[in-house]
Amino acid sequence: MRSRGSALPSVSSLEEAAAVLQAANNEGRGLRIGRDVTTDGLDRVLEHEAGDLTCTVESGLRLSALNAALALEGQRLSLDPPGDPTIGALLSENVSGPLRHRFGAPRDLVLGVTLVLADGTIASAGGKVVKNVAGYDLSRLVCGSRGRLALIARASFRLHPLPQSQRTLVVATDDAAETVAVLFGSRLEPSALDVLHPGRVAVRFEGSETAVDAQVATAQALVAGNEGDEEIWAESRRRQQEARRTTRFAPGELRDILERLPEAVVRPSAGVAYTATGIQPTSSEPQSPPSAEALHRLEERILRAFDPKGTLRE
Repeated sequence: MRSRGSALPSVSSLEEAAAVLQAANNEGRGLRIGRDVTTDGLDRVLEHEAGDLTCTVESGLRLSALNAALALEGQRLSLDPPGDPTIGALLSENVSGPLRHRFGAPRDLVLGVTLVLADGTIASAGGKVVKNVAGYDLSRLVCGSRGRLALIARASFRLHPLPQSQRTLVVATDDAAETVAVLFGSRLEPSALDVLHPGRVAVRFEGSETAVDAQVATAQALVAGNEGDEEIWAESRRRQQEARRTTRFAPGELRDILERLPEAVVRPSAGVAYTATGIQPTSSEPQSPPSAEALHRLEERILRAFDPKGTLRE
């Protein structure tokens, strides 16, 4: 096991990770992944099948390092969250960025995982792995689990080619909901579409140079706008990272959400708004939806199934 000076211990193999979790479980100690133990020592690209557009990597690898390696073959993992998380943190938090509009969140791109369970058992599920575990779809189940179900040791992902060209259009508008509706109602295929509320809609187009130029021209004919650069997306990710609340909404509720928020970064296709304040419920809305209690009970059942002793802490 490697140690970063006086910092936290970092496991560098599946066997080390299994031993650490097994010891904590046997001794009745709580353990927080990423705080009491890290996967910084698990930082390798294990396999990159460029022809199949897949890769398998260890969970301590940083996203920037992975994409630098993939770029040598003209490919990428199409996730652009704030900061530069490890692959394990990326999955554990199910965190994404503007590219979620077209490519989805980590749970949409992960093909398989290798986990170390709370009692030290090593289990694999999904594609690009040697052994599968029947039952739960572990690859997606651990996405957003915040380290409560298992230590993520390895993951396999679906990749995409690097675009030949990319351009950004920024639309200044007092009616972002209408601008989004026009763009959604067109045949355009943006890779990212964020509302930087109040006042702007940012759209990114990727692909061949000819296709991108055509899409930008069509978008400008529909909603006007001016050319932007990477700074608008850096701002979007920065505001997302600084947000204190995440509000989810159903399709068709964008206008209502924008009217009830003083500021936010909103991803309409994902139905999510990142904001500092959160939304005040109207008088007709319950303070806590009826489904919240049922969801909480389900989460508790899953936690008990994976970690009966409560070894893994958030």
